[in-house]
Amino acid sequence: MASIPTYPWHLAPDGLATVRQLKARGLRPGGQDVAAQLERPRRRRGPLVAYLYEIAEAKPVRPMTPAKWAALAKANTARRTCPECKRDAGYVIPASLGSCVPCAYPEEQRVA
Repeated sequence: MASIPTYPWHLAPDGLATVRQLKARGLRPGGQDVAAQLERPRRRRGPLVAYLYEIAEAKPVRPMTPAKWAALAKANTARRTCPECKRDAGYVIPASLGSCVPCAYPEEQRVA
C-alpha cells in the first residue's frame, strides 16, 4: 500500500492546490487521484488534513446551463416557501421551526 506525500501546513510545493483553491481558479480536480496532503497539528485532536491535487491535470469547471439555473431557483424558492401559509417568507425557513416565524409563533404575533 503506497502512501501519499504529506507536507506541513503552508509548505505545499508549487503546482498543487486544494479543491477550494482550484475552484477559485475556475478549475476542478476532474477525477484525478489525490497527489499529496497537508497536515496541520492540533492540540487535543488529530491533525487537520487537506488533500492536494495537481493544477496541471485539473479541468475547467462545467458552466451552469439554463436548466441547472432553473432547478436551483426552484429549490431556493421551495426553501423560502412556508408549508403552512404557502407564502414566500423572504428568507430560508429554518429546519428547526419547519415554518415561517409568524406561523411558528402565532401567539407572539398577536401580542405585538
